[in-house]
Amino acid sequence: MAATEFGRAVRRWRDRVRPEAVGLPAGGQRRAAGLRREELAMLAGISADYVTRLEQGRAVNPSGQVVEALARALRLSATERGHLFRLAGQVPPGPETVPAYLTPSVQRLVDRLADTPVGVYDAAWTLLLANPLYAALMGDPSGWTGNERNSVWRNLVGPGSRVRFTVDERRAFEAALVADLRATASRYPADRNLRRLITDLRERSARFAELWDSGVVGAHVAARKTIDHPRVGALT
Repeated sequence: MAATEFGRAVRRWRDRVRPEAVGLPAGGQRRAAGLRREELAMLAGISADYVTRLEQGRAVNPSGQVVEALARALRLSATERGHLFRLAGQVPPGPETVPAYLTPSVQRLVDRLADTPVGVYDAAWTLLLANPLYAALMGDPSGWTGNERNSVWRNLVGPGSRVRFTVDERRAFEAALVADLRATASRYPADRNLRRLITDLRERSARFAELWDSGVVGAHVAARKTIDHPRVGALT
């Protein structure tokens, strides 16, 4: 990897992003108009120390997930995203992988919904973007990394969510998530990250293994939810 060039590109694009454009306050003492390293790290779901080492060329071979997260946080165009992947010594993800790139039109839509909680997930139920209101409602995801950002993982292995379920509702929700993930796996059979997620889920969750082995295929359907918020109580 051209570590120095990769770091320079990240720094240049970081300086270009205005904090208010990504839902961050623009006030306070700033040396430049762009994002601080800590802010980029929060948006990308990686550590500030890692961002520093990448920019300084002291960290090499970032994973595809890290490059994708940086491209998304930096709001790169499709051409810029491809360039960042090539600087990292990688081929930009093709149509055989679950898309994780937010198009400018999706980003503009999220921007216009600043007064509404919005979370954007990919087809494998991995959280790509959460606006500040979504974080306030559902819990701040800025510290989530790897599988922690995946909703199937969080509901079947991790701590779950703030959504209130009856026992039957939870079982139905879990079945719908797994069925939807199976449908995604059939569309992207060559996606190595997706295969790894499924393997990890099978190893860590007997409930997932049971549902996966049942062979059910379907799609999750949005429904009215009640959120148990730790400070304000039940919200529907």
